[in-house]
Amino acid sequence: MSFTGDENHGITLAAASQLTANYRNSHPATAVKGFYYGKQAIMSILTQENCVGIRIYYAQDSDAVPTLVITGVDASGNDLYEGQLAEFGHKSPPYNSNPNPLNS
Repeated sequence: MSFTGDENHGITLAAASQLTANYRNSHPATAVKGFYYGKQAIMSILTQENCVGIRIYYAQDSDAVPTLVITGVDASGNDLYEGQLAEFGHKSPPYNSNPNPLNS
């Protein structure tokens, strides 16, 4: 499969809200619900040569807490793993947004 970077990943707020509610309802209230990544971290991945998108891997830190690893992806669908990577997102909780349809 080849990628262009123009693939449609749109979702309605209602559908996104249902997906996040499904997750929240199947995990303890203290579970990690999301992560914040700054614009510069994402842009440093997206602006790499040959990058057409990102792939996000589920991961786990040394304390068994869920995290994510983000890598760029080229048009052939291959990870640009030798380039910019991102982790160390700010976990929610404790770095929460105000209540909204995606988190409450």
